[in-house]
Formats: sequence, structure tokens, C-alpha cells
Amino acid sequence: MPQDMPPTEGYEPVQYRRNLPIRGFRPAYYLVAVGAIMTYGFWKVGKGIREQNELAREKMWSRIHLIPLLQAEADRDLVRRHLADKAREKELLGAETKVYHSDRYAQQLLRLHKPSAS
Repeated sequence: MPQDMPPTEGYEPVQYRRNLPIRGFRPAYYLVAVGAIMTYGFWKVGKGIREQNELAREKMWSRIHLIPLLQAEADRDLVRRHLADKAREKELLGAETKVYHSDRYAQQLLRLHKPSAS
């Protein structure tokens, strides 16, 4: 029995490549689009961070400018409480007593009772 041999004119070429149409854009276009979107996003984030920093700076300076007003209010409250304590002492003891040997005002460092909310 004779061996099978290839045809004398040869086999037809094997089609191993698919001729499909290319779908979508080139990858470079996608890369440029993603880069543009990311650049816009980073720009917006940078603007937001600058805005937050500006608001924090404004808040800090507003608090700095309010400190004297708040301190004056606390001082007025302290004087009111001190005069009320003096009047209460005079009412209870009948005479004005001095705790210190000086007439100079000394702020109370230790509060023994909880102040009433008045």
C-alpha cells in the first residue's frame, strides 16, 4: 500500500489570522482620555484643599480676634462673682474679713464649690 503524500502543487495556506474589524479607539486615545480626567480630578482636589486651608486660616484669625472680647466677658463675670462673694461674706460674718495681708486682688486658684448657673 503506497504512503499518502502531499499533493504535488502543495496544500493551500492555513488561515490562522482572523480578519475582524477593530472595535473602539486606539489604546493611546484611552490613555490620553484617562490622563485628562485624572488631571482634572487632581486640579479640583487641589482647589478644594486650598479652599479648606483658607477657611481654616480665616477661622483661626477670627478666634484670635475674639480672644480679647471673650477674656473681657470672663473678667466681668469674675468681678461680678467676687463682689457677690464679698457681699455674702459681709452678710454672714457682719464685717469684711481679709484672707490676705494685702488689698491687691488675687484670683482664686482653687474653687471648692460648683458655681451656680445664674
